Amino acid sequence: MNKFGIRFSFSTFGESHGVGIGCLVDGVPAGLKIDEAFIQAELDRRKPGQNEFATARKEGDKVEILSGTFEGLSTGTPISMVIYNTNQKSKDYTNIKDIFRPGHADFTYWHKYGIRDYRGGGRSSARETAARVAAGAIAKMMIAELGIEIQSGIIEIAGIRSENLDFDYVKNSQIYTLDKNAENAQKAAILEAKTRHDSVGGAVLVKIKNAPIGLGEPLYYKLDAILADAMMGINAVKAVEIGDGMRSSRTTGATNNDPIKADHFTSNHAGGILGGISNGEDINVSVYFKPTPSIFIEQETIDTHNKEQHFSLKGRHDPCVAIRGSVVAESMAAIVIADMLLLNMGRKMSGVKEYYFKK
Repeated sequence: MNKFGIRFSFSTFGESHGVGIGCLVDGVPAGLKIDEAFIQAELDRRKPGQNEFATARKEGDKVEILSGTFEGLSTGTPISMVIYNTNQKSKDYTNIKDIFRPGHADFTYWHKYGIRDYRGGGRSSARETAARVAAGAIAKMMIAELGIEIQSGIIEIAGIRSENLDFDYVKNSQIYTLDKNAENAQKAAILEAKTRHDSVGGAVLVKIKNAPIGLGEPLYYKLDAILADAMMGINAVKAVEIGDGMRSSRTTGATNNDPIKADHFTSNHAGGILGGISNGEDINVSVYFKPTPSIFIEQETIDTHNKEQHFSLKGRHDPCVAIRGSVVAESMAAIVIADMLLLNMGRKMSGVKEYYFKK
C-alpha cells in the first residue's frame, strides 16, 4: 500500500535514484487557495545538502504541480506533484549490489519482492519523504484556514535533551532544535559521530495548536492511533508518544489525570486526546528516530546468496536523520488533522442539515 488517509488522502511514487518522486493528493476541497511558494518553502526545510549536519547530496527539490489546480485554487480533483531527482550517484552503491546493509530494509524488501534495487535503497529510501512534505503542505494550507497550526522541533539528539522549548527558535537553528541552550552540545554530538563515520539518533516534538474538540473516530480510527500510525510510517522512526507517553506508566491516576475547569484543562498529560478524540488542548506527539543506519564503519552482513560478508558503505548520508525528519513528522500530522476534520463534518445530523439547508 502506498496510500494514507480516508477523506483527505495521498499516495506517493518514485525511488531514491529514479527519475523523480511525487505524490497524488486526493480529497482536497475545491476552492482552497494553493500557495506554490509555501509548498516550495516546506520542501526547502527538508531538502538535503544545506549544512554539515545533513547529507552532502545536493537536491533542489523543486516541486511541479501537474494537476488539480486552476488560477491558484484547488479544483476538487486530485492534485499531483512531482520532484525530479537531479543529483543521483548510483555508482556509489555498486559495491553493495548483492549485499544487505545492516539496519536497512534491504533484507526484508529482498525477501518480500525478490528484486534488489540497491540504488540508495530505492523505494525504501527517506528520499520518498519529500513527497510527504509536499502533500503535507497542501494539508497545512487547508487547516490554516480553520486557525489550526502545527509546529515541530528537535527535543533530543544523542540523549541530549531540549528542556527550554522555544518553537520560534527552531526557525533560526541549523538543526531545528527547540532549546538554544542545548544546541551546541547537540551539534557537537552529531559532528563527533560524523568524525567517527558513525551516526546518532534523535527525537522530534510535534505540537498541534487550536484543533477543535471532536477529531477522531472511535474505536478503530482514533486520533492518537492514526497519528502514531502516520509517524511510525516515517523512515527510521522506532517509537511514538502521545502527551506524557511512557512517563504516564510510571505515575498514578491522581497525578496523571487532567483536571477539568469550565473553560480549560489545568494540565495536559493526555497530550490533547481522550478516548481517541481531541479535547481542545494542544496535541503533543513525540517521535523517536533511530541512528541513521548508513554509516561508514566496516560491518558484518550477508549477501543475496546467504554468504557472510564484510563491507564498507560509500555514498552521502545524514549523521542524524531526526533533523530533516522534523518537518516530515509535522507534515504527516497535518495530513492526519485534515483527514479527521473532513471525517468529522458529518458526525452530527445538525451539521448535515446546516450544509444542505443553508440559505
